[in-house]
Order: sequence, then C-alpha cells, then structure tokens
Amino acid sequence: MKCSVYIATSLDGFIAKPDGDIEWLDHPDYILKDKKEDFGFYAFMDSVDALVMGRHTFEKVLSFGEWPYEKPVIVLSSKNIALPEHLQGKVLLMNGSPEEIVKKSTESGFRHLYIDGGKTIQQFLNAGLIDVITITRIPVLLGQGIPLFGETEYDINLELISCSEFENGFVMLTYEPIYPGKT
Repeated sequence: MKCSVYIATSLDGFIAKPDGDIEWLDHPDYILKDKKEDFGFYAFMDSVDALVMGRHTFEKVLSFGEWPYEKPVIVLSSKNIALPEHLQGKVLLMNGSPEEIVKKSTESGFRHLYIDGGKTIQQFLNAGLIDVITITRIPVLLGQGIPLFGETEYDINLELISCSEFENGFVMLTYEPIYPGKT
C-alpha cells in the first residue's frame, strides 16, 4: 500500500488559521496567468484510489457545499457521524490505528491512499506509513494556526525528490520520508 500526502501550507507551516479557516488559500494574487495550472493535483488524484481524512477535515470539506471528490473517501472518527444521504456509498467510516486503516483499505482493494488533514497525516507519519509528502508552500505568514506537523515520536529525515517554483510565489516540494530502522 502506498500512502501519499498532497497539501498546501503557509510559509510558516500552517494548514489553516486557528479557527480552521482556509480562505487565505484563495487570495487573488495566487491566480496564475495560465489558469489551467493545477500544480499537479489532477495527475496526483488520478494516481490514488481513495482519500483518508479525519472528522475535522471531513466537516471542513462538507462546508464547501458541493462534494468535490469522485473517489471513495475514508473518514476516520471514533465518534458516530451521520452521513448526508448524498454521500452514502461515497464515504466510508473507519476507526482504528493507521496500520489497521491501511490493512482494511488493502482488503478493500485500494493500492494508493491520499492522506489528508493535519492530525491524520501526523498519525500516519508516526506510524511510518507515509511514502511521499508533497507540500506546496504559499507565500504568506499566518503567524498562528493549525500546523501541518506536530510532535513526532522520533526524528524523520526527508529526502527531497523534487522542487518546483511558480510565478505566483508557490514552491512545491516533494519528499520521501526515511524512517529509522526501515530500509
């Protein structure tokens, strides 16, 4: 099973403001002249079988109005969530450790998971399950907010795979984690 992260952060490492607001991502200065540029997102989405996100990320996505995903979405929560009727069959609710989620996902036939949401990414990293991390740094300092990374149980070195810069100041970095004791 391959697990990948594809996410944007402020230059100071936040994925959202303290209240969960992500409107800062839609600043007019970020629009490129070539409006077809998607920063590789569609190719990435074509490569994954399903998304894995926590309840808070799921609730944020629900606030967007129209459901943006065509692929199955696995929502992790220890609490019971009432799924809207239009998402029945599109969203799977799971509970368990990252290892258990990967095992259940593999048994469901998935081969490549998109891991999204700060806490979920942190849990999968600490379990040594993230294979590729793509972070797009947005040229803004939020000063405070919800960090992408939190405490790790051990140092995780990262090998830079690629780096791309864009005319709007975005910098996309792709890393491969190197976990202690794993080859």
